[in-house]
Amino acid sequence: MKTLVTIIISIGLAVSSLRAQEKKGLKDYYKDYFLIGVAVSPRMMEPGEESAMILQHFNSMTPENAMKMGPIHPEENRYNWEPADKIVDFAQKNGLKVRGHTLCWHNQTPRWFFTKNDQPVTKEELLARLKQHITDVVSRYKGKLYAWDVVNEAVPDKGEELYRNSKFYEIIGEEYIEKAFEYAHAADPNAILFYNDYNTENATKREKIYRLVKKLKEKGVPIHGVGLQGHWSVYEPTAQEMDESINKFASLGLQVQITEMDVSVYPKEHERREKKPTDITLFPPEIQQKQAEHYKMLFEVFRKHKAHLTGVTFWNLSDKSTWLDAFPFVGRKDYPLLFDVNNQPKSAYWEVIKF
Repeated sequence: MKTLVTIIISIGLAVSSLRAQEKKGLKDYYKDYFLIGVAVSPRMMEPGEESAMILQHFNSMTPENAMKMGPIHPEENRYNWEPADKIVDFAQKNGLKVRGHTLCWHNQTPRWFFTKNDQPVTKEELLARLKQHITDVVSRYKGKLYAWDVVNEAVPDKGEELYRNSKFYEIIGEEYIEKAFEYAHAADPNAILFYNDYNTENATKREKIYRLVKKLKEKGVPIHGVGLQGHWSVYEPTAQEMDESINKFASLGLQVQITEMDVSVYPKEHERREKKPTDITLFPPEIQQKQAEHYKMLFEVFRKHKAHLTGVTFWNLSDKSTWLDAFPFVGRKDYPLLFDVNNQPKSAYWEVIKF
């Protein structure tokens, strides 16, 4: 009888333990390391499977599009606050942190920003518009957002030039970057301010970003971190490249975050193109395994750098919908995240939490 009671108690404990494990999410496994974030849309804030997943697995959110210049400020005297407000309200009610994305970016900037009466604006006019935009947006969410991607992708991939030849650079010059940080800091002195870019593991681009950020630091510009976007693939980057990137930026006394993470199952491409007869659009078991191993390696590197790495944000919730779908050609499906098209954990998920 005693043995039977012991067995029943053991089974009960095992079931309780299993249920506890089922309720644990990514954020729980990484609570002693760094924030675990996800890029979201306002639709995901509705009651349902996706919002439940967010609450289970993440303690930080980034609006994927709702705070970019075009969506939030479509006309000079009109802001579209509702989508961003919905995300921030959800975060406030549920105790999640929010990263703002993004205050100054050459893409998704509305045309009106650079013109006046169909003529290009002057340097002074563009700086005034930039200041007004950043002040209005940051002030609205002051105290509700802990961090901002202030300037996004200001460094070109190719060539010797340090600065991308964007409209901001063309009209204002390099000064627009430091001004953007100064405006954001004035609007919310407690927010952590990031420079955010992709291809940060590429030695040439890494060096250019380092020079840019070092220059800002030396000038006393209020910059606190560098965001490594993390749009990678199962074929790159290497652990050594990741180590070098994190160490390089941390050496400036800056926080480092992985801000837009996904691991494509295809070799990386950056330009749209037509489909070729040789293109493979499947997700076979060997690539699933390769993806799981790559995620495992990346998170091993992240954990090693927990003194400097303060957050990892996935760029979308699951393979059900990702910005990589239909890129670089229409009709291609990608599978870059830890959860599959049915929002279920993939083998990559189990590798990330197994440590």
